[in-house]
Amino acid sequence: MAAIKNLKKDIHNILGDLIEACYVWEFDNPDADASKAQEIINEAIASFDGLMDKIHVKDVESKKAHFSAIKAELISVSNGLAEKINAL
Repeated sequence: MAAIKNLKKDIHNILGDLIEACYVWEFDNPDADASKAQEIINEAIASFDGLMDKIHVKDVESKKAHFSAIKAELISVSNGLAEKINAL
């Protein structure tokens, strides 16, 4: 159970840091178009919701494989969002 709690914390912290990076970018670039940053923030929030929904699924065959897939998806999503933030 501690591993699930840590996975939830990782999801919260990683996606929260990416959202914070968008807000920092918006603050540092007040003249730039903020709609791209808002799209990234919305995508991060949707990813957060989707990952949390997957964590709370009860009927899984292999819990270890299920949570490993969620962790891999978190890494994939966070890398994609980080690339988008760097491209701003």
